[in-house]
Amino acid sequence: MKQISIVFFLGLLMTNSFGQTKFELSNVSKLVGLSDPQISPNGKNIVLVASRPDFDKNRYNSELVIVEITTGKKTVLTQDRQSVLQPRWSPSGDKLAFLARVGFGKEASNQLFILPISGGEAKQITKTPKGVQHYVWSPNANLIAYVTEDEPANKAEIEKGHTVFEVGNNDLFISSQPNPSHIWIINLENGENKKLTSGTWSLPVTIPPGAPSSPLSWSSNGKDIAFVKVNSPYSGDSRYRTLQMLSIADGTMKQITPRNQFESYPSFSIDGSSICYWYKKGENSSDINEIWVTDINGGLGKKISTNLDRDLYRAIWMADNKNLFVGGHNDNKTSLWLLNVNGESKQINVGNISPAWGFWIDAAVGKDGSIAFIGSETTHPSELYYLPNATTAKPVCLTNFNNEVAAMSLGKTETLYWQNDGFSHCGIVTYPTNFDKTKKYPLVLVVHGGPNSASVEGFSRFSQLLANQGYFVFEPNYRGSDNLGSAYKMAIVEDAGAGPGRDVMAGLTKLKTNASIDTNNVAVTGWSYGGYMTVWLAGHYGGWKAAVAGAAVTDWVDQYNFSDANAARGSAIGGSPWKDNIMQKYMTQSPITEAKNIKAATLILANTGDPRVPISQSYKLFHSLKDNNVTTKFYAWPIPAHNASDPISQMDRDKLWIDWLNKYLKN
Repeated sequence: MKQISIVFFLGLLMTNSFGQTKFELSNVSKLVGLSDPQISPNGKNIVLVASRPDFDKNRYNSELVIVEITTGKKTVLTQDRQSVLQPRWSPSGDKLAFLARVGFGKEASNQLFILPISGGEAKQITKTPKGVQHYVWSPNANLIAYVTEDEPANKAEIEKGHTVFEVGNNDLFISSQPNPSHIWIINLENGENKKLTSGTWSLPVTIPPGAPSSPLSWSSNGKDIAFVKVNSPYSGDSRYRTLQMLSIADGTMKQITPRNQFESYPSFSIDGSSICYWYKKGENSSDINEIWVTDINGGLGKKISTNLDRDLYRAIWMADNKNLFVGGHNDNKTSLWLLNVNGESKQINVGNISPAWGFWIDAAVGKDGSIAFIGSETTHPSELYYLPNATTAKPVCLTNFNNEVAAMSLGKTETLYWQNDGFSHCGIVTYPTNFDKTKKYPLVLVVHGGPNSASVEGFSRFSQLLANQGYFVFEPNYRGSDNLGSAYKMAIVEDAGAGPGRDVMAGLTKLKTNASIDTNNVAVTGWSYGGYMTVWLAGHYGGWKAAVAGAAVTDWVDQYNFSDANAARGSAIGGSPWKDNIMQKYMTQSPITEAKNIKAATLILANTGDPRVPISQSYKLFHSLKDNNVTTKFYAWPIPAHNASDPISQMDRDKLWIDWLNKYLKN
């Protein structure tokens, strides 16, 4: 009888008053990540990547899944692989290419495989020493072009111990000369590999987080490949990128426009007559991505997204060669549009669904004008959605990968609007699970990073974890966010903290009028630029019970000198700190300058090898807090990345974050 009572009590702990399971850290393992949907050439199927955490092996297991459009039937194509990514149909649809991890440890690399759809085993077709970064089928399907990193030119000398290398505009943590990446081509009939480009210049390589590396685009006549060239493989030189046309026949290259920076993501129109591409407005790295279209003979072409005035992170040609599918953040949503080459745009109706965004819109366009995309709703994690057309149809959900999590207890989400300094702002508010308006609840700010990003109404894993802990969660957008156009995004230039800080505090003041919020129990938290804002707000404003500063930019001088983009970031602060009197601008805009004013109990989190925000800045914050007798803890992971990619580190980070809030907000 006693044992039955214990089991019953445990059951009560796991469910709320409505009989639902609480969405807690133990349930994160049930979330299925979806990405990279690709519509088959015949328009009948969609292939995508499904990923699940494996805590025993501390990795994400991914598989390719085909979803039948008319029935939603799912068929798993790959099993028991370390990882799979980038599925791409052959032009006729009889084969599927993909990248898969081969080898273990430091010797592991992504190699190219081809799987016959009619049946049989996938065949590995590359064995490149540095692995394949991305690839594209030729129109006649007998060739595949791919990008891989060169081996060191002095490899033999390095093996003898001559490891000295030249330092340039690179991040603090590289320990060897960065090697360029170049285009190769493989003949699928005879297996012959041929290098098409070479030199000390490189194709771009993305250091996450960021959009995928600019894909190759093969012309419909099979003669040319459009790609992006950067002046060198040093990450800090990445702004100097230009559009290039490569002839398959003789390997000659020509520059498409006369510009020398900020061009990316070229794509041939279906008929091969035009090329669209991204370009930074005003030649400023802080401004929005605009879409341009030029003739294949070259030249600047024309800007077609002026009237849309949004930071666009995808541009895919529709079959009519007159419209492009584009997407980006828009107020409190992620939106999709049809953008005509004449500059007219029409928003695509996706209802309450928020298309997936990760500096990229995760979507595909079919030959018949259909659209597939990954999206979520505030109380339903990611699923695969399908639009038969972009003008009259409404999205249909084809999958149920995350129904189990959607059935758990989740907090209601709504948008808060406010005005400050002449700008209209919005932020996302998630209510505590099973909200009772007669009670008072602590409030946690979760400030987004970037700042080139935005908080929108979609499923937020971390906000829902906090909601199930009994918190209100406020995700404020601020000037510099990418959801309200060029002027809003550029307003952060040379005003990295003060203006955005006022924006957040104005939103918080309005939110505090909600009688259910315990205004004496408020915490500010964030990662990356969200960590920057956390330290800024904690040092410039009082009233915080706790703070969590993850991978926080605290010192812009360190950010300029040591991070992966280093010198390229200088324009956002006012120029080089080593020229004129600009150093004062860096100090004024660095949160570490006023960190002595922080009173809130502060948790510091960072990765030791983070190239985006070097950990030196977290050490400075730690010593400032310790020397001023502020309660603090500093935890770090031996990870060479800005964000952990393994499930255990991600779980540990979230647990430390939540435990800290529970300790100081719940007494």
